[in-house]
Amino acid sequence: MPVPFIRHATLDDEETLGRLDRVAWSPLHSVQSRPQPPYEPFYNERFGPRDHLVAELDGELVGYVRLGRPTPLVCNAHVRQIQGLVVAETARGAGVGRALLRAVREEARRQGARRLTLRVLGHNTPARGLYEAEGFVVEGVLPEEFLLAGEYVDDVLMGRSL
Repeated sequence: MPVPFIRHATLDDEETLGRLDRVAWSPLHSVQSRPQPPYEPFYNERFGPRDHLVAELDGELVGYVRLGRPTPLVCNAHVRQIQGLVVAETARGAGVGRALLRAVREEARRQGARRLTLRVLGHNTPARGLYEAEGFVVEGVLPEEFLLAGEYVDDVLMGRSL
């Protein structure tokens, strides 16, 4: 099985990332409605190529992770937050998510972070299992935070020290 190649995103990746994001959309991990045309640009004022690591398998872009700051506060500058993780369905089970999580952990360290956090929907069992396997622990739960497709879903806050 090929090993995922992880790199920083480029401007040229925008169209592919946008398409991957739309194809991978699922109520399992998204609190927003399914994207409809005309599609918003993948990159925006808040997140650009510098905020994304991408995964390639055999030269094909098959996943990304978005890293950001949870707040603009100086007193919170030592924390980074995973604000998106997507793996193409065709690449699931190939170690792509794990490789992205390990790479983003190193990127957060490189940026001087001491903690890495994320939020995941309570019903997203596969993602929660991956995060736990990579050292994240549940640090809080916002019960029934979202009403998705008629069901109340918890917002689970996870984190780990770097």
